[in-house]
Amino acid sequence: MHTDNLDQQRKSHSFGQEQKRPGEARTLIVIVITGLMMIVEVISGVVFGSMALLADGLHMGSHAAALSINAFAYVYARRHARDERFAFGTGKVNTLGGFVGAILLSGFAFVMVWESLSRLSSPVVIAFDQAIFVAVLGLIVNGASVFILGHHGHPDHEGNPGIDSGTNIHGQGPAPVFNHQIHHDHNLLSAYLHVLADALTSFLAIFALLAAKYFGLIWADPAMGIIGAVLVARWSFGLLRSTALILLDREGPEDLRDRIKQSIESHDDNRVTDLHVWAVGPNIYSAIVSLVTHHPKLPDSYKDLMPVDQRIVHLVVEVNACDNKD
Repeated sequence: MHTDNLDQQRKSHSFGQEQKRPGEARTLIVIVITGLMMIVEVISGVVFGSMALLADGLHMGSHAAALSINAFAYVYARRHARDERFAFGTGKVNTLGGFVGAILLSGFAFVMVWESLSRLSSPVVIAFDQAIFVAVLGLIVNGASVFILGHHGHPDHEGNPGIDSGTNIHGQGPAPVFNHQIHHDHNLLSAYLHVLADALTSFLAIFALLAAKYFGLIWADPAMGIIGAVLVARWSFGLLRSTALILLDREGPEDLRDRIKQSIESHDDNRVTDLHVWAVGPNIYSAIVSLVTHHPKLPDSYKDLMPVDQRIVHLVVEVNACDNKD
């Protein structure tokens, strides 16, 4: 029996999650910017007696709190990446952070609609100059935050995932490198949508305030609030749907499943009888393949058939010999 070198045969299931992701640093930078802006606006609102400044400062604070959840998800996933209690690593923690962020974003959209409807029914006196100043300042800060979170930069060399395979055996293959774009990192996407929503509301607010100040269209301010809320709600629901499907282990992309099947069935007389592919992290997947063949080989042979760009970091292959001689 093999008892002396079992530790060497055991493979890590961290899949690169133990390394700091670019999205973590970007989110922390935006939290600092948002937090400083919140402090300035709250202090200015109290000192100068401006409710507009005070309200926008508190609004900034709510988004800083939401972004802090995204930052916590990054730190938690990284610090527990090698925790064996997580069967397939902590990659889904980032997806969970995106899910929670999407819920908060939809909540903010509801508050925006409620406040806008109340102002349509009961208009309030607007201090246009102060409000426009706050909106312009918010647009500048949020625009910078959108740029920070949305800037892809260089490819992310954080992951060194190989391909594991075997019939109850995990073999570590060569390490493909993935470029984790924002649309694959749901946690980063959640933070991005938060600041994008703020930038959108600031832009719409400037348009509405100018219309109200110079053309007397007082209803434009709450109307733009409702339009902005609808767009924010649509973004949040889309993020909720995509993250929920991953958390519920929905099958991976159809094109990825087809490529896996084709790579195996294009050799010998292999036929895939069962295939499951699911996400275990941002743009990385695990797969279980069951196949039947007249010429069974070791599982590593089928692992070698997989192109390295398949994004499969954990592959289990079940090989069944075909009893039919035809």
